[in-house]
Amino acid sequence: MKPIPSEIKILYDAALIKKGVALPAHFHYRKWLRYYLDFCLKYHHEPVNKESLAPFIQKLKDKNQTEKQRKQAFDAISIFYQIERKKTVQGKTQTLKNKNESISRKKTKLKSTNADWSPVYNGLVSEIKLRHYSPKTLEAYRGWVRQLQGFTRSKAPQLLSSKDVKEFLTYLAVKRKVSASSQNQAFNALLFFYQHVLKNEFGDIKDIPRAKRKPYIPTVLSREEVDAIITRLRNPYNLVVKLLYGCGLRLSECLRLRVQDINFDTGILTVHDGKGKKDRTVPLPETIIPELKAQLESVISLHQKDLETGYAGTFLVGLLEKKYKNAARELVWQWFFSGKTLTFVPDTKEYRRYHLHHTHVQKAIKGAVKRAKIPKRASAHTFRHSFASHLLLANYDIRTVQELLGHSDIRTTMIYTHTIQSRTIKEAKSPLDFS
Repeated sequence: MKPIPSEIKILYDAALIKKGVALPAHFHYRKWLRYYLDFCLKYHHEPVNKESLAPFIQKLKDKNQTEKQRKQAFDAISIFYQIERKKTVQGKTQTLKNKNESISRKKTKLKSTNADWSPVYNGLVSEIKLRHYSPKTLEAYRGWVRQLQGFTRSKAPQLLSSKDVKEFLTYLAVKRKVSASSQNQAFNALLFFYQHVLKNEFGDIKDIPRAKRKPYIPTVLSREEVDAIITRLRNPYNLVVKLLYGCGLRLSECLRLRVQDINFDTGILTVHDGKGKKDRTVPLPETIIPELKAQLESVISLHQKDLETGYAGTFLVGLLEKKYKNAARELVWQWFFSGKTLTFVPDTKEYRRYHLHHTHVQKAIKGAVKRAKIPKRASAHTFRHSFASHLLLANYDIRTVQELLGHSDIRTTMIYTHTIQSRTIKEAKSPLDFS
């Protein structure tokens, strides 16, 4: 604990005598003042500000100091305030002014390396939700901002510059050797952070390293391999995979399907809020309609049991629940692939039902691929790749495939042309086949 500055100590001792404080109590009064000054320095409070006294007294209470001790501390700090107020009226001496400037410089230095980033994260959440970005985008962006905070040693956000980002991205590429996609994701996250959260110009980005992604050819399963995996999955995971492959859905799109999204009369499945917040429709595979109807019956039965137990309903996105107060308990809003157990919501102390968790599906697929002894690195997204490739093999137009996949850019869909043999390759022969 640092001693009281000599200038303050002299004035403080004189004030104690003038107030008639008993001499044996002087030690305790000075002790409380030292504690208070250390408290203000540690928690970035202004010592001369009376609003700093309340949190200090609360801190003493948290440390189980008695009421008598807290009252004595209150009196001790009140005398300090009186001295400071008198010094303000009379004017500070040059020595004390230099001391305060030194303390201010120390605080500035401390905040430049150990600043509070809580408002930054709150702002990031607000900006992400304002633009209706997905929770995964928020999770990724928040992760990169947290890594930048650690890299800069919690430098005050207002003091950050594009130089800090350049050094951070260089560190990722040179020291940590992260992939090109991770570098680019970090760049996009921090660009968003600067422009929309800090409201600052990012500066010149010409000299900031940007990694180039190498051409990626996705893994594609044959029809026999798809069937082998499906037969080794139990319900409802096998039906999930059939939709992934049969409709070209992303895993998140499939698991977020609601009862109203499947129209058996028209044979259409509607994807709401897909990647990029886009809606699209795809045809239902006729061969699995009986299984889909059976799944719907199980959802109806489960929903009826939930209503009888008085549960609060399903989870709804955005402000739908405020707009439609009873929607969470209506059948049409229930998940088509409901979770097995209810989820407790601490804020409202209610039980709600979430959809099947993506990790459970991924784990089931990984086990089925292993049991099928398929020598390919297959995941849930592999079935979407296989859907696109098999349509191209069946001579479907590339524009049709683009629409079914929900791609904004045809160049994204064109990658699947590399997963099949072109007519030129089919007509050519390998040198091994030369007679």
